[in-house]
Amino acid sequence: MINVTHLSKHYGATWALSDVSLTIDAGDMFGLIGPNGAGKTTLIRILATLLKPTTGSATIDGCLVSTGEPKIRRLIGYLPDFFGVYEDMRVREYLEFFAAAYGVKNPRRAQIVQGVLELTDLAGKKEEIIGTLSRGMQQRLGLARVLVHDPKVLLLDEPASGLDPRARIEIRELLKELRRMGKTILISSHILADLADLCNKIGLIEKGKLLYAGEISKAMEMVQSGDVWIVEVAGETERALAVLRQQAFVRRAELNNGHILVSTDGHEPDAIPRILVQEGLRLRTFHREDVTLEDAFMRLTKGEVS
Repeated sequence: MINVTHLSKHYGATWALSDVSLTIDAGDMFGLIGPNGAGKTTLIRILATLLKPTTGSATIDGCLVSTGEPKIRRLIGYLPDFFGVYEDMRVREYLEFFAAAYGVKNPRRAQIVQGVLELTDLAGKKEEIIGTLSRGMQQRLGLARVLVHDPKVLLLDEPASGLDPRARIEIRELLKELRRMGKTILISSHILADLADLCNKIGLIEKGKLLYAGEISKAMEMVQSGDVWIVEVAGETERALAVLRQQAFVRRAELNNGHILVSTDGHEPDAIPRILVQEGLRLRTFHREDVTLEDAFMRLTKGEVS
């Protein structure tokens, strides 16, 4: 659905993007991750036809982004991190205005506006003045606006920025529903836990360069530094720690919040609980340490910006 090939963008001597290539398939929820100034917004704006690349190309549904602005803009729904609203308009009027701008005619226009109001849980607010809405409600309205022309692709730049926890959860559930509807979604966010919950693929970008693009699970495998196991025993934690440290296959064993973190050399993991039980210790917990999206981000990036 989205193909980016050797895409670069520079401003004078500063390269905002440098030789970025990636593919996003139809139906993917692709999370774009990187520090501030890494190039995320630049990439999204190029795909939204708001910036021209210096070199390289990008296509959406087979249409070249750099030359197909009218067609591309009907294919996409673009939500920037900060967007303006007409605060004196009513919610319904605002959506009808944008539906009309996309050539949606009545009576179909009224039906579509009612549909996106219900989808975004704004039906009860349709006669409210926009300026009276909360930040979370306005963010939902922004999503409703980009849906009135039924785009295949959504480009969302920090859609949960500045929201309180409840509003953030509501936006996350709405994005899940949009993916279930078959939308292809490219989303940037600093809230990595949300992306881990939402996305099937991610791209890690730093200093304008794409460090990784692909399945989240493979990113986790890349940063898994050997086998690390979490062990908890019923009492006698110090004795269990001493027993584990005596084993030749244990590289490191240390306490962490009442648990023991055990790093091994790849030895058969069943040896750990077997040895502890043989020593008369009662095992409560034994499982592999989980690697999170935050771990992958911290280990694969250096915090550099363009």
